[in-house]
Amino acid sequence: MRKILLILILTVIAGVAFVINNNVGFKNIPMILNVMQGSGIDSPETETIGARLQVPEGFSIGVYARDLPNARFITLTSNGDLLVTRPHKGDIVMIRSGDKVAQSGERVTLMEGLNKPSGIAVHNGWLYIGEQDSVGRIAFDEAQGETRGNYEKIITGLTSGGNHPYKQIKIGPDNKLYLSQGSTCNVCVEEDPKRGTMSRFALDGTGEELVATGLRNTMGFDWTPWNGDLYGTDNGRDMLGDDYPPCELNKIELGQFYGWPYFNGANDTDPDFPDAPPELAVNPVPPVHEFRAHNAPLGMTFVANADWPARFQKSALVALHGSWNRSVLDGYRVVSLHWQGDKVVREDFFSGFEKQGDVIGRPVDVAQGPDGAVYISDDYAGVIYRIAYGEPEQAITATDISNAEPFVLSQPDWLTDSNRPALIAQGKALYEQYNCEGCHVPSGAIGRMNLSTLDQRLQYHEVIESLTNPRAPMPAYPLSDYDKQALATFLINRAQASQ
Repeated sequence: MRKILLILILTVIAGVAFVINNNVGFKNIPMILNVMQGSGIDSPETETIGARLQVPEGFSIGVYARDLPNARFITLTSNGDLLVTRPHKGDIVMIRSGDKVAQSGERVTLMEGLNKPSGIAVHNGWLYIGEQDSVGRIAFDEAQGETRGNYEKIITGLTSGGNHPYKQIKIGPDNKLYLSQGSTCNVCVEEDPKRGTMSRFALDGTGEELVATGLRNTMGFDWTPWNGDLYGTDNGRDMLGDDYPPCELNKIELGQFYGWPYFNGANDTDPDFPDAPPELAVNPVPPVHEFRAHNAPLGMTFVANADWPARFQKSALVALHGSWNRSVLDGYRVVSLHWQGDKVVREDFFSGFEKQGDVIGRPVDVAQGPDGAVYISDDYAGVIYRIAYGEPEQAITATDISNAEPFVLSQPDWLTDSNRPALIAQGKALYEQYNCEGCHVPSGAIGRMNLSTLDQRLQYHEVIESLTNPRAPMPAYPLSDYDKQALATFLINRAQASQ
């Protein structure tokens, strides 16, 4: 305990010293400590969230999980379970999908004892993890939400020191593993030439290939759904004033140099490194879009949004973590970027985290789930938000498993002892006719529906609702009202018999 207290005191002293030496306001100290130690605040109250946070018309906000300190990068499995890395905790938490739309379920510590895990990806039966000195993988059963076998380091020897030690990873459409490594410093010539770069590998970690250089800290990147181009966010350098240089969105192409540390923004020469090597000074690639200085763009994702308004058809969401080194705080929101011909146009998407210097959250990452909603992590307040289009306004609450009322299955008026056998027989016939077993194995799941415990989680009318408005990837079948009652009766009866 004394050691922890000493570390905390020293960290605060370091933050105060930094503020004084760099003419940064004292209100930035919590942001500096958030960066250095992963510290934050308690999850904001429902009333505060409802009063402060805003999304575009037609979208709704929900708190999917709270009280999750240091929640950083996220991904969702095919059945809706959400995985989140927590670098300063050294673990990966899985939040199981709940029984209803917009509801979270049980929390499980999926992996622990990791070395500041950051990037995370699920692909072809594997869970990939970017630690600060390596990339590893472990076999992963998405349907069960369980790892199998041993964790294997497939990329090792990565340097872990400096300002941006985290490693971001994603699996590309070319079936390669992409790795982004931030710089060790604010601005310098790196001793390790792999820092400030992006590389790619075969899925087993072999066949390393350098993709791009001059990327100071690209923690968010993704591929466009319409043509497969790769774009990435990049954090501009510090200590050149409140409003310079800009942070960047880059179109990342094989073999290109993106400026850092010799050029900022649209290829402005850096005052501390004016003499770029001739081979780099010839043709640095400028950004396709500039964010305001020190906004700290992190996670980004292109969203599959066929049901969203037309302006989102070619768009990405980017989490702006927010400034820690401006005299006036800026950022602290999620923005939407819209591709309009050769231009990228920005709009606010999820805002209100900062108001007159009062900060209630710092968005980190954005991911889309199989339900079509987007999920946004906040490492400062320890919250996962869920934003959906076209759903009724949600109560801004998170499921509290510990205080949940015991589930009691109620028998509907239309179900009697006399008609039960006929309903079960009809339901069984429909179950076989549509080959439901192909996806809904007894102990498995599709979407959010684990059939083996159906009688412990859903009422009859809720099963009927899921058949009436099925969630992807479940198709919509031509079922009459009687058919739906029959299927619900068969499924619940089978679940009860399996206990």
